[in-house]
Amino acid sequence: MDTLDNTDRRILQVLQQDARLNTKEIAHRIGLSVTPTYERLKKIEKSGVIKSYVTLLHAEQVGKALMAFCNVSLRLHSQPLIKKFETAIAGMEEVMECYHVAGTYDYLLKVVVDDMRSYQYFLTGKLAAVENIGQVHSSFVMTEIKHTTAFGLL
Repeated sequence: MDTLDNTDRRILQVLQQDARLNTKEIAHRIGLSVTPTYERLKKIEKSGVIKSYVTLLHAEQVGKALMAFCNVSLRLHSQPLIKKFETAIAGMEEVMECYHVAGTYDYLLKVVVDDMRSYQYFLTGKLAAVENIGQVHSSFVMTEIKHTTAFGLL
């Protein structure tokens, strides 16, 4: 999609707050009739601007009480070894997010597990088993100050 106009942005803003809304409810909230709202929404979905509709869970209420950020350095930076690392990380359910970053470390991982024992198993039983890891530095979240998935669009 080349450009999002203000009406498209309003639709997206409403959906980021509650993705369960039907077209009629979205139309009412943005002040547009149902048919043009439906057509715009389908166009937005088809363009790939909306990646998916998901349910966000409260981590502690589903037993995921420990969040850590892991900075990972690789020993060697050849393309095959980088690909192997990224494939291994993509398959680990504990890793919620992974970013290839510039700076002191090569990757930043957001890891969410049940408790410290689970984290130790993740670190020693899974992450350490991945070929070519040079260094891992872990930081543990004590308090979450802000967490959002919504972009400011208006």
